[in-house]
Amino acid sequence: MSEPISAIPAIPSDKLEAIFALQGALNRRIGVDTSALSEADQIKWTLNYIRAMQQELAELTDSVPWKWWAKYQNFDRQNARVEVVDLFHFLVSIAQTLGLSADDIYQAYVKKNQINHQRQDSGYVKKDADDSKGV
Repeated sequence: MSEPISAIPAIPSDKLEAIFALQGALNRRIGVDTSALSEADQIKWTLNYIRAMQQELAELTDSVPWKWWAKYQNFDRQNARVEVVDLFHFLVSIAQTLGLSADDIYQAYVKKNQINHQRQDSGYVKKDADDSKGV
């Protein structure tokens, strides 16, 4: 069943929190409550969202003249921007499906960003799968 527009939660002042609130409301309106999924449904919806993101990436690719042999192509910056926003919709849905909040994403991003800087400082000459275990 569709969730009425009036049921959209109050939008927090934090923009990432707002995006998560808006996406949660949209998913529920579509009929997917990511907070109440069984493990089997988490797997199903994670795969659904990954596939949707793959399609959005293809659409983003098509917004950029990538065919070096074709002279007819144009850079569609406006559509590229829309495709990036579409990717955010599905990426946030995956995060929610996996039980991640906006704060969880922020905290993990900060930790992973530090690791990436450390990798650059060290020359990143060796893959160390253990360096991301704390993220």
